[in-house]
Amino acid sequence: MKKIVLTLSVIGLTQAFVAQQQVGNSGFESWETVASGEEPVNWNSFLNASGDFSFAGGDQLESSTDVRPGSSGTKSAHVFSNNVFGVIANGNMTVGQINMGSTTPTSSSNYNSSIIADADFSEILTDSPDSLVFWAKFTPANGAGNDSARVRAAIHDNYAFRDPTDAASEPHLVASATRNYANTNGQWVRISVPFDYSGPASTPAFLLITYTTNKTPGGGSDNDQVWIDDMELIYSSSSVTENAIDFAQVSIQNHQLVIKTQENVTGEVAVYQANGQLVHEGTIGESFTFDQSGVYFVKVASSHGVMTKKVVNY
Repeated sequence: MKKIVLTLSVIGLTQAFVAQQQVGNSGFESWETVASGEEPVNWNSFLNASGDFSFAGGDQLESSTDVRPGSSGTKSAHVFSNNVFGVIANGNMTVGQINMGSTTPTSSSNYNSSIIADADFSEILTDSPDSLVFWAKFTPANGAGNDSARVRAAIHDNYAFRDPTDAASEPHLVASATRNYANTNGQWVRISVPFDYSGPASTPAFLLITYTTNKTPGGGSDNDQVWIDDMELIYSSSSVTENAIDFAQVSIQNHQLVIKTQENVTGEVAVYQANGQLVHEGTIGESFTFDQSGVYFVKVASSHGVMTKKVVNY
């Protein structure tokens, strides 16, 4: 559950460097103890669900040493279904929060959502990736059936977006990448899913990702299993708006903005809240105090380039 700073992948592009947002702990290497089980850092399961029936949430997510071929890591995420009083509870892993509002799996009271005011249950994304790539191994209990696991990644604006999408969430969708995938026959498979930027919203602010053991709520069988490893957001050069290499360290210390550079770099600084509201404009070295807790983006522009960092004021 505990959030970590989103990562920036840096790739060479002619003489410049391009910084691109990635989901924290997308290799599922870092885990933490939650309630009676464990979760990948930056990800959530039934163990910290909300809703009237959250007390019934079971442990359906664990770390695994079964990793995809060629991985430099040692862990993957193992998600599995359970039979609870005759009802199949799909395995569910998300960067948002699960809401357990009904014992009927298909009820609209059961959903995942971005809790945009809580960094533990939301994932900020202001870039526009072209596709989502991950490795999966799906083993349904009924190997002779037609069950499919599911992934959905929804880029949305500053709204508590839900998956499955309800009528109130629909106007806030920027782009989505959805794939139902069948039994992989015991093999790891690389899956690439393009984002469809059909909107109707146009300003990316958050990303809600859901991995489940079945495409249908309550579908499948007891002990359907899916392993997920090495997820990545893919960008084309045309989707990148800022060319920069990190030339400064940005942090918050005692509610004060701290920017450290290796040289006497001069430049401009802008601080934005998670909803995109500008709260400060100034220069490197100028004092600024955060008077509210929350997630902020700090944009630093100098002769060395432009860089943006996510920071959290507690």
